[in-house]
Amino acid sequence: MKSYLFRFRNLAYAVMFVVVCSLAAGVDISPSEADRTLQKDHKTGTQVNPPTETNANAAEPNTPAAYGARATGPETRLAVTVNGVDINEASVDAEVALQLGKMKMPAEMPPQIIEQYKRQMRQKALEKMIVEVLLDEEVKKAKIVITEEGVIAHLKESGSRQQPPLSLEDIKALIEARGQSFEEVKKQIQTGKGMRYQKLMEAQWAGKINVTEGDAQKYYSENKKRFETPEQVRASHILIKPGTADPNTDPNEAKARAKAKAEELLKQIKAGADFATLAKANSGCPSAAKGGDLGFFGKGRMVPAFEKTAFELKVGQVSDIVETRFGYHIIRVTDHKDPDVVTFEQAKDDIINRLTQEKQRELAKQYIESLKAQAKIVYPAGKEPKKPAPPARKPPPAPKAVADPNDKTVKK
Repeated sequence: MKSYLFRFRNLAYAVMFVVVCSLAAGVDISPSEADRTLQKDHKTGTQVNPPTETNANAAEPNTPAAYGARATGPETRLAVTVNGVDINEASVDAEVALQLGKMKMPAEMPPQIIEQYKRQMRQKALEKMIVEVLLDEEVKKAKIVITEEGVIAHLKESGSRQQPPLSLEDIKALIEARGQSFEEVKKQIQTGKGMRYQKLMEAQWAGKINVTEGDAQKYYSENKKRFETPEQVRASHILIKPGTADPNTDPNEAKARAKAKAEELLKQIKAGADFATLAKANSGCPSAAKGGDLGFFGKGRMVPAFEKTAFELKVGQVSDIVETRFGYHIIRVTDHKDPDVVTFEQAKDDIINRLTQEKQRELAKQYIESLKAQAKIVYPAGKEPKKPAPPARKPPPAPKAVADPNDKTVKK
């Protein structure tokens, strides 16, 4: 239940700031810097510290300085002109590099796949910049100004939605605990585009969104699986792999040696040795760095023999030797969660917030599409965007940051 509530509360806490991206990706309504400072991880309930967006090089909206000066050389080649505002290739490249830096690319990722990601990112970055120019124009027309008082009011509102609520002093303490200046964060919010875009979009949303309790009940009834938390266990393990690096090694002898080592380690554990210490020193799994901890997992995530044993053990119990195709495991269960269901009353407010945000995203997308349809967007000769051809095969998924990505105990 807690996992679901934290997941939806993160949405509920987010003030609706429009962060533009490509048409393919649509429009994302993301938390402001203040809300990201306050958010908690939905799985653990612990405070998270995402990187902040600085505005050291910020320029006033709708000025050439915001996107790159008029093209005068190879380093400022023109990418597109939007209603007379130039966007140069150097700015697009910088955005792509920023996004690539946030991705955790596996070391073995083929160069051609990386280039494919870069091409996709370039198109998204360019579309994002085009829409930012258009939104900045509308912000200027609407004469939207963000005052320091407005930022303070926003911070107080953000804090009031936390569980438990946070005062302005609490927020200041959180920001300073991250090694940041409260005054600098306030300045970043005031000079950044987020609150300007929010106020612009609030005018588009006014009177057009009305999510009722009946809408929430319908969503709950149609998505009951989302409100169920299956049984989970948290386990640590020590994996002893047969040494087969030498092609002359007899596989049976290698397995016998690995099993004997696992049995010796199990004997030490039963005699009182520290499980985590032995895991760090002996386990052949990437989880060794964390004392063998694999975190919580449900059924269907691990190979059958490992899963069966883990779910049969009680908290604190250590298994006998378990053999899988990866080698020999010693498993210790450290925690357990019974299956649970979030009731409609518990989920109602979060569902209403979620549905409200979905409608806000759709209205924002429609608004941006209308701005693009009316805009004068001119590409240099030969750089006109081409409609992507249908892929011959499903493109590879973007890499994600996950715990122990190389942990082969987890089924792929």
